[in-house]
Amino acid sequence: MENATLYTHVRPAGGEPTTVLVKDGRIHALGGEAPAGVPVVDGGGALMLPGLIDAHAHLDKTMYGMPWYRNEVGPRLIDKIENERAEKKRLGIDPYRQSARQLVMSVADGTSHIRTHVDVDTDIGLGAIEGVMRAREQYRDQIDVELVAFPQSGLLIRPGTLELMDEALRMGAEVVGGLDPAGMDRDPKGHLDAIFGLADKHGKPIDIHLHEAGELGAFSMQMTIDRVLALGMQGKVTLSHSFCLGMPDTQAVQALTEGLLAAGIHIMTTGSASRPVPNVARLRQAGVTVCTGNDGMRDTWGPYGKPDMLERTMLVGLRNNFRRDDELAMALDVATYGNARVMQLQDYGLAPGCHADFVLVDAETVAEAIVARPVRQLVVKRGNVVARDGRALASAP
Repeated sequence: MENATLYTHVRPAGGEPTTVLVKDGRIHALGGEAPAGVPVVDGGGALMLPGLIDAHAHLDKTMYGMPWYRNEVGPRLIDKIENERAEKKRLGIDPYRQSARQLVMSVADGTSHIRTHVDVDTDIGLGAIEGVMRAREQYRDQIDVELVAFPQSGLLIRPGTLELMDEALRMGAEVVGGLDPAGMDRDPKGHLDAIFGLADKHGKPIDIHLHEAGELGAFSMQMTIDRVLALGMQGKVTLSHSFCLGMPDTQAVQALTEGLLAAGIHIMTTGSASRPVPNVARLRQAGVTVCTGNDGMRDTWGPYGKPDMLERTMLVGLRNNFRRDDELAMALDVATYGNARVMQLQDYGLAPGCHADFVLVDAETVAEAIVARPVRQLVVKRGNVVARDGRALASAP
C-alpha cells in the first residue's frame, strides 16, 4: 500500500489505545493490523488530538525574532492603532518575514489551520496582504492559512481604504474584515453597508472585530444581527471579541444571544483577562458556535502570547472558570471543532475519511494536555510529519 503509514498505540481524543491507518493524506481506518509493506510508527500510548486551529491571529504584526520592543503605548484602542501604524515603518516590521516566523512556531505547536486578520490601510496599502500571501504559499504543505482583509485603522474615516479592501479580496483574501462600526468609523450603518457590500460582491464571509463594550457594543451587535437576517447571510458572519456579551445586564445578553442564534452568527473569544468576555458555556448551551484564537502576540500592542493553541485553550478555560475535565474538553472543542465550523473546514477530525491533520502529545487525558501543555511529540499535516519533539521541520527566515 503506497503513501500509507500505520500509527500504533495511539489514543484518539483520549480513548483506548488503537491503530490509525493514514493513506493518501487522509485517515483511512481506525483499528486493525498493518497491511503488508506499510511503515509503522509506534505512538507509545500518546494522546492523539485533531490538528489545532487558530481562528483569530494577526500574523503580519508579530515581532518574534526582532529586538525587544519597549512598550509605552497609551491605554485607548486608537492609541495602539496609531502607534502601530507609525512603528511598522520605523522598526521595519516586514509582513512576510514576521508571518513566516509565526507560522513555523505554530506548526511546531501543532496548529494545522490559521485565520489571520491582515492590515489594509492607506499607509501600507496591500503590502501586508502580499507579504502574508507569500508566506502562506511558502508553507502551504505545513499549514493552511486563511486571510481576512482587515481595515485596522478604520474604513470610512480613511478614504481609499474601501478600494484597497476590494483589491485585497480580488487578490485572494478569503474573508471581509470589519472593526467597531460605531466606535471607530462613527457610522455603523455606513460601515455595515460597506463590508456587507464587499461580501456580496465577492461572495465572501465576514469577520468583524467588535471591541465596543456595554450598550454601544450591544447596539452594533443588534444592527449586525438585523443585517444578516435581512440579507439571508446566516452562518457567514463572525463577531470577534464581542465584549458586550460580558455586560452585567443578563436580560440584554440573553436577547442578543437569541438573535445571534437566529442569525447563525459565530462568536470568537480569546478569553481576555482584562475585559468582560462572552460566557462560553452559556453561548454553546444556547446553540451559538464559539471559536477562539491567539490574537496578536509579541507586538506593539503588548508583549504577551505564543502561538500555542493548547495555551490559548487553557486561558479560555481560566477566564470561564472551567475546572472539571468535561469543561476543559469543551474548551478544546472550541479550539478545534468550533474553529473548524467557523472556518467551514471540510473533513476535519479524527474519523475515517478526515484529512490526516493531527497531533501526538504525552498526556493521559485531554484535560492534562491543556493544563500541562507538553511538547508536541509529532505533528502531522495531510499525512506528512511536519514537526517532531516541539520543532518544525521547516525553517523560518
